[in-house]
Order: sequence, then structure tokens, then C-alpha cells
Amino acid sequence: MSTVAALKAPPLVAALAYGGLLPFIGLMAASLLDTARSGVWQQGALNYGAVILSFVGALHWGFAMGTLRMGERARNVCFAWSVVPALLAWLALLLDPIAGSALMAAGFAAHYLQDRRLARHAALPAWYLPMRLRLSLVASLSLIATSFASRA
Repeated sequence: MSTVAALKAPPLVAALAYGGLLPFIGLMAASLLDTARSGVWQQGALNYGAVILSFVGALHWGFAMGTLRMGERARNVCFAWSVVPALLAWLALLLDPIAGSALMAAGFAAHYLQDRRLARHAALPAWYLPMRLRLSLVASLSLIATSFASRA
């Protein structure tokens, strides 16, 4: 397999992952185009962001269970970290949209850093980290843009 091919996610994985950005982008567009109901779109974006942040946190639980060569300390860090994104997401839902979006964006950034740490202990595919970075950036920027829509 060539280096370029190794950096490309399998087509189904890419379709599912990038397709998961559509609600972020759609809700951002709706909040910018329909400012009269921007609060509805903002809450929808925060709710969806909470689901996705919880999902990416759970990936680390799966890595901890499925990575055979991982040491006990690294495995325990994965188990412990896996619940943090869900807790951050839950807390973000209790805040106003701007603060909640900022906390959720920070959660996506922290999770990406944890993914990079995980890559030192688990044999992740070469495409995983670049894809996670792109997904995290789009999700975070969409959440923040959506939260400021009613302020424009």
C-alpha cells in the first residue's frame, strides 16, 4: 500500500465520519439564515455536539479493551479519559450557548490531544489522526459560529 493510500480512510469510514459533520454545518447555516429561530438551531447544535463528543470519548474505551499491547497504566488512562468528554458535553449543555460551545470546542481539542497520546500506545491507522483533526476543527468552528449567530 502506498503512503498516500495509507493516509486515506476506507470509503465507508470516510463517508460516515464526514457525513457526521452535516448536522453541524446544517445547523450553523440555519442559525445564520434564520436568526429569528437561532436559539432553536443553537440548542440543536449543542445537543448534537454533546452526542458526538460523547461518542468520540467512547472510542478510547474501545481502544483500551481492544489494544493488546497497551500497558496497564496507558489502558487505565484510556478508560478514565473515555468518560471525560461525556461529562464535558453534559456540562456544556447546562451553560449558555456561547460558553457551552466554547467548552465543547475545548473538549474536542482536548480529545484530539488524547488521540495523539493514544497513538503512542496503540497502532492506529495512519489516516486516523488527520481525519480526527479535520472533524474536530469543523465541529468546533461550526459550534462556535452557531453560538454567535443571534449576536450578528
